[in-house]
Amino acid sequence: MSNTQGSFKVIAKNKRANFDFLLLEKFEAGLVLTGTEIKSIRDHQVSLQRSFVQARKGELWLVDMHIAPYVHGTHENHDPVRPRKLLLHRREINKIMDQLAQKSLTVVPTRLYLKDGRAKIEIALARGKQKQDKRQDIAKRDDERRMERALREKFR
Repeated sequence: MSNTQGSFKVIAKNKRANFDFLLLEKFEAGLVLTGTEIKSIRDHQVSLQRSFVQARKGELWLVDMHIAPYVHGTHENHDPVRPRKLLLHRREINKIMDQLAQKSLTVVPTRLYLKDGRAKIEIALARGKQKQDKRQDIAKRDDERRMERALREKFR
């Protein structure tokens, strides 16, 4: 399985997002980054674990995404977990903020990728899953694996 899809190069995925949340609607956003941050991203030195999106003064900010300091950086290297502004169209920001205000939803980052040399992040409006929903997902995944194994054994 390749991590490139056309002009996309996936850098990091948030695997817990699919498990912990029901993803309702996805958006592509740009990021405001410094020079050493984009260099670390290109070196795959990124973690989306525990990161989330927060609304502040009519803007969306990505909080707690860890970008490791650039190895060849100087003493002016970036702060690894500083909040980073997301770049979206105003109507998308308004739509997301309306959904956050009306319903019990949250916004989680699902993956970070390079698109035509620019860092993009896929964010999703999400609703938290209950424990029983997670159990159902695990059972469904186990059933699918058993069926695949059975088919492989049958056609050997």
